[in-house]
Amino acid sequence: METLIDVQRKLLPDLLDVMQNRYRILQNVRYLQPVGRRSLSVNLQQTERVLRAEVEFLNQQGLLKISPQGMTMTDEGNHVLLELEEVMKQVSGLHVLEQQLMEKLNLEDVIIVPGDSDRDSWVQRDMGKACITRLMPLLKAKRKIAVTGGTTIAAVAEMMTPMTKKNQPLFVPARGGLGENVENQANTICSTMARKASGEYRLLHVPDQLSEESYQMMVEEPGVKEVLDLIRSAEIVIHGIGEAETMAVRRKSSTEVLEKVQANHAVAEAFGYYFDQIGNVVHKVKTVGLQLDDLTEEKTIFAVAGGSSKANAIAAYMKRGPRQVLITDEGAAKSLI
Repeated sequence: METLIDVQRKLLPDLLDVMQNRYRILQNVRYLQPVGRRSLSVNLQQTERVLRAEVEFLNQQGLLKISPQGMTMTDEGNHVLLELEEVMKQVSGLHVLEQQLMEKLNLEDVIIVPGDSDRDSWVQRDMGKACITRLMPLLKAKRKIAVTGGTTIAAVAEMMTPMTKKNQPLFVPARGGLGENVENQANTICSTMARKASGEYRLLHVPDQLSEESYQMMVEEPGVKEVLDLIRSAEIVIHGIGEAETMAVRRKSSTEVLEKVQANHAVAEAFGYYFDQIGNVVHKVKTVGLQLDDLTEEKTIFAVAGGSSKANAIAAYMKRGPRQVLITDEGAAKSLI
């Protein structure tokens, strides 16, 4: 396959460009359907005139269906997308990039999806799909899965698929609420994953940030203590990596905390810890849930984060956090390399 692609790249470079563009159009339609041509052209940053010709071709090939409501995928279109996934990774050189990133960050496994989630919203969903595909072989027996909040992990939840009764996992939130949009909180994501997987879940009804006194009171509450024990014993953890200042603002942190994060040049956040570029912890939020010390080697830990703007955050966290599985996108990967 690699030899054929290398030959095509030399003899017919335009053909590969056309294939990549049509693949990207199909990906966007799959996630945005039903979608009009104008909305699609904005999302793809292509003119309607150029897009019209491509859409008509894909319609003639039976890969798209055009109706007054907008464009939708056909069964054949979905099949072609599935078949093309590995080919497109070869065309884009992503397999080589995965190996380079594994070596650079000293990781056990790296999965890179095409695109840049800073530019295309559907790339987050592709990262979510890649995470679920990588997760499935680990669910041959019942497992406890801890998940954090955030838009990227919410995309993972949306890609979850049903499990058999004997493999139904138990989902738990890795921490309390973030104080942001309800759909991006760990509790909501946890329940969404459980519903889509036909599994079970437990919720953690505590704020994300607490004073020392409130924290000590909360962790002694029987209901909270029970869920915390489940969280700490989870065999699998799925979490995101945030940009430090963005996360501090999202948490409605005090001016003092914001100044501390900025003064110490924090670039990354995960599990309530803020990291500088060399991986030092410069600030820690008092939060109920998983701590860095809980992320032991016995657990399988998925970090899911993408977008070229998050490259510094990913690099900083990986200097301190568990070096297991990273699922990212092409934009972040190229910036990291």
